[in-house]
Amino acid sequence: MRVLGIDPGLTRCGVGVVEGVPGRPCKLIGYYAVYTEPQDDIALRLLHLDTSLSALVAEHQPDSVAVERVFSQHNVRTVMGTAQASAVAILAGSRARLPVQTYTPSEVKAAVTGSGTAGKAQVTAMVTRLLGLDAPPRPADAADALALAICHIWRGGTRARIQAAAVAAASAVRRQRTQLPVNRKGSR
Repeated sequence: MRVLGIDPGLTRCGVGVVEGVPGRPCKLIGYYAVYTEPQDDIALRLLHLDTSLSALVAEHQPDSVAVERVFSQHNVRTVMGTAQASAVAILAGSRARLPVQTYTPSEVKAAVTGSGTAGKAQVTAMVTRLLGLDAPPRPADAADALALAICHIWRGGTRARIQAAAVAAASAVRRQRTQLPVNRKGSR
């Protein structure tokens, strides 16, 4: 499975592409940072992010996209930019008709380090180790994007199987309900 991970940000958006299967070491395909200028108009910044992410999706042909879920911070302005970048990232995957999954920062940290409270340095060190890299990916946003992709490969498969089982169970219940005899007055 090839996954494109996106750590959304309006000024700097990390992108990482990884291949792998659950329970096995992953392989690095590439990583990037998409930059926009803070003084530019927001519409142009979002357009540049959209164009860049769409080009990376087209270039790498991932099987799915993993995006970091926006979480509340104290700085509302930062949260707004991150939320806008996140929407563009989700749209880039959706436009390519790819499954898109979001993960909280603690889910990603737990997947790659074993601790949902790990710091950025720990995440970067584990990504470097897990992918067998000679040097840590820079900037840190790219390392975070690679961590998202690894998280999706390792956890996404399990999550998809659980979701498929739930859908199958719900379908079985619906089929069972339609097969039950209906007891109506006046019928034989």
